[in-house]
Order: sequence, then C-alpha cells, then structure tokens
Amino acid sequence: MSLFGRLTKLLCLLALFALPATAEDRPNIVLMYVDDLGYGDLASYGHPIIETPNIDALAADGLKLTSFYAPSPLCSPSRAALMTGRTPYRTGIKSWIPENTPAYLSENEITIATWLKDTGYQTAIVGKWHLNGGLSNEDHAQPRDHGFDHTYVLHAFPLPHQNNPTNFYANGEPLGEVKGFTAQIVADEAMRWMDEREEDAPFFLYVPFIEPHGTIHSPEHFLEKYERYTKGEPIPVVNDQPGFPEGVEARGPGEYYANVSFLDEQVGRLLEYLDANGLRDNTVVMFFSDNGPVTIDWRAWWEVNLYGDTGGYRGRKADLYEGGIRVPGMIRFPGVIDAGQVSDYPVSGYDIFPTLTALLGLDMPTGRAIDGIDISPLFEGQTPSREKPLFWAFPAAKGGPHYVVLQNGWKLLATEDVQPMALYNLAADRYEMNDLRASNPEKTAELLLLMQDYIADVAADPLRPEWDTQWRPQN
Repeated sequence: MSLFGRLTKLLCLLALFALPATAEDRPNIVLMYVDDLGYGDLASYGHPIIETPNIDALAADGLKLTSFYAPSPLCSPSRAALMTGRTPYRTGIKSWIPENTPAYLSENEITIATWLKDTGYQTAIVGKWHLNGGLSNEDHAQPRDHGFDHTYVLHAFPLPHQNNPTNFYANGEPLGEVKGFTAQIVADEAMRWMDEREEDAPFFLYVPFIEPHGTIHSPEHFLEKYERYTKGEPIPVVNDQPGFPEGVEARGPGEYYANVSFLDEQVGRLLEYLDANGLRDNTVVMFFSDNGPVTIDWRAWWEVNLYGDTGGYRGRKADLYEGGIRVPGMIRFPGVIDAGQVSDYPVSGYDIFPTLTALLGLDMPTGRAIDGIDISPLFEGQTPSREKPLFWAFPAAKGGPHYVVLQNGWKLLATEDVQPMALYNLAADRYEMNDLRASNPEKTAELLLLMQDYIADVAADPLRPEWDTQWRPQN
C-alpha cells in the first residue's frame, strides 16, 4: 500500500474510533447468517464444482477467516451466541428448538439488535429466527422483544419446503403462502425494508438466510446448471411424515449444488443493492454459517440428497469435530479492512457482538458474562487478546464429544461427565486423526482444568433460565 493509502486508512480508523455520541455517522451493518453451509461449500473455500462468485467476491473484498467457528454444531444455540456474545449454554439453548418446546432466548438476554437500537440504529431481521418455541407463542420472547423494529421471519425451516413457503410471519402476523423461493423472498424483503427506512439514521440488518438447509428447492435454471450431477426429477419430501417415505432415494449432489449457487445469487443481489444505493463504503458486511453441513453421512431420512462439504474436516452438522463447527466467515468494511486479507486466527460467532461494539465505540452490556472478544485487531493484521479458550458444549450424538476447549491450536474433547476423549494439535493435524493424550499428559491436564472451570462458570451463570434444567434437548 502506498504512503497516501496508509494515511487515508489511518484517518478512517481514527474517525471510526472517535465516533460521536449521535449515531448518524456510524456505519450500517448487514449481518448474513446462512444455514448449514459447510466449510468447503464455496468456491473460495475450495469446492471444485459449486460456483459462488458473489460470496467469493465478498471474501476477496475484505477479510476471509479460515478458522471461523460456529458456537455450536446446531442452529438455535449458534444463533443465541451470535446475538448475545455468550456461549449458548449460558442462555439455556443447548440444541435446536422444535416448536412447542419451552426453550427460548430469555428477556434477560441483551442482543446486538437491542444494544444498537438503544444507540439510534434502525433494526430489522429478515429470514430465520429459531430462538423460541414458536412465532405465535405469546409466552416466549419474539424478535420484536429482542430489539428488532421490523421482523419478517419463519421459525426454523420453511414449510412445506423452500418453494412457496407457508410459515413466514411479518411483524408477528402470519402471512400464509408466500410465492417464490426462500432466498429470493428474504433478499426481496431485505431490500424493500432498506428502501423504506429513514435515511438519516444508520441501520442494522440481520439476514439469516434459510439456505442450504433441507428440504431444498431451487429455480429450474440452477437445477439445469448442475443436472449432470443429479439423476431424475426432484423428489418432494414431507417434513412431518414419520419414518422414511417411500420413493425417496439418493439422487446425487446436483440439487444441493444448485441451492448453494442460488443462495449466492441472492447474496449478490443484496451486495448490488448496497453498491447501487451508495451504501457500500459505509456498511460493514458480515457473512457466516451457523454450523457445519449435512454431508453424505446421512443420519435421518430428511437428510437424503444433502451433500454438504466440510473441506475434508472430520465430522458434520451435530458434531463437535471440525466439520461440525468450522465454517466460512468473512467481513467487508471498505476503508477499514484492506481487500484480500486472510486470517487463520480462531474466531467464534460469539465474538461478533463485541467486535461490532468496538467498531462503533460502544461498551458491551454489563451485569453478565461475555464470552466473545473484539477481533477488530485482525483488520490491521494484529492478534486479538483472548484470555479464555474457545469453548463448546453440546449434547453428544452417537457417543461423540460433549465438551470442547480450543487454545493455541490444541483441542481437547471430553464426554458428558468431563472425561477426556481425545487431544489434537490442529496445527499439525487439522483432520483430527492423531489422539495425543498419551504423549502429552500435561497439556491434557492443563486443558481439562480450563474446561472444568468453564463448565462450572457457565453452570453458575445467574441468567440461565429456570426451565434449562428441565428441558431435554433434541438433536
């Protein structure tokens, strides 16, 4: 970078961190959180077939994170952590939340949207909520109770599938059937809201896309694009049908490839909107996945024909191995983040709230434990300061790990009764093949103590809801 370029960037940073008390000059924020996208599902992360030019361009225009971690290998806990900056077990949300179950994001939690709204931001969520037991449940906090002025959401996944869904709610009111595919519906509504917002105040737009979560449906031209990877016509799957429906068969990955490319097209529409409306330079754009993908390791009938790619990492969605939690992540902020940056520093979804508050010159909420840190030093090529290890807790499936801590490249996995299962050095063994407990007993003991301390701290969190001990999570 030239001397002039460095001085320009320094002035941008000084202006950013000396933001006025009023919000008018603060940047807008567009936070995209996609559903079940694997680490290897994008061309920019190594997929050899799927074309994702818009998301790839977003990564190239800012900071690409190659060690971004979802806070959980399932959706609801990851979303709770993203919104609060707190590891999911603190919020009582341990697993995905089926409708009519008691779990929800408590009113005692403070979200990014609430925090920004209180400083003058306009706020909206368009897409997937999945932080309560139902959008019509008056006993559960709804998106509007967590700081969103405008809400256009569905609960967990579209019914009956991604084409012409029937379960969207707009500002608390059911919409019935909405024509179109979900990614296009979400992008349309996000742009409509930006058109109608007040232009004299900044905005926070949370866009939790539904794709590529099953059951997938995509426009015909994308299906045709990848038809050589798929045999036969698409098979509709009924979400509430018990058992394995007759006629469902493995058809190849073409439909999944089409769905990811369709998602990319809709992300591109949002990015084009920002450019066309003069919003690019004053908008922070973030893009992350909520957990790892469903791979060809199908575990339920409704997963058939999902072909997510972990980039070779072990495991998949619902696992605490790397394939279940390491996902794509990228941040663009022109004038502050140079294009083309790549970082392998481990970042968690619960770091996003603290990072945004630091960018805006705000403090984090007090009176609660915050697990995330400000990772904005990465924007300047510096190393953030993280005192605690990264931590995961999740009800194990198939005898898998229940707890994980990760520190300085060393990853310890443990059972539900906190007995070590494996120790990996990710710097030398990214695919988690070589258990090093026997040769590194001191490191195992060190990480186990950190894990035990973290578990005790979370268990004693005064904000954990009362129903937390009664609710049995589902995988």
